[in-house]
Amino acid sequence: MAVSADVSFRAARADDALAIARLHADSWQRHYRGAYSDAFLDGDVEGFLGRIWTDRMSTPQPGARTILAEHNGQVVGLAHTILDADPTWGALLDNLHVAHGRKRHGIGGHLLTLTRQAVRDWSASSGLYLWVLEQNCAAQAFYAAQGGVWVERGVVPPPGGDPSRLTGHPMCLRYAWRAGQALA
Repeated sequence: MAVSADVSFRAARADDALAIARLHADSWQRHYRGAYSDAFLDGDVEGFLGRIWTDRMSTPQPGARTILAEHNGQVVGLAHTILDADPTWGALLDNLHVAHGRKRHGIGGHLLTLTRQAVRDWSASSGLYLWVLEQNCAAQAFYAAQGGVWVERGVVPPPGGDPSRLTGHPMCLRYAWRAGQALA
């Protein structure tokens, strides 16, 4: 699906941290219920993520790429990738979020395309992978439609290392694009 001309894409800057945190928090609150505790999601999750994103964006990481989608000056999508995250799987797409009202408009697919390009520019021999909650069937369908292959099941790590932020023992799935496939 083509992205409308009123959406632009660019590298994130330090002053984008709080807008990124708001989008990230909204995505978690909508899609992570049942895996993350309601107390955590209904608490100051935006502040928790704001601190993470402020740190990420204020200290440039040469091995990371953060791409934003904007509509009318508002952040409506983001992709954050850590290059060379894993010797077997390659680059980690650590975050891919699209604003709720902007889903199914091609933004996520275009962010993934730009991520693939960033990985290719960094290393043509790198694969790409991500982890998705087992309960997030819509995201799994999206990644499969984008050529991702489910290769592994794992335990969800607790946000900030605090197990009280989880509900039970949620599972996640690794989706991967092998080196040649990730860059097609």
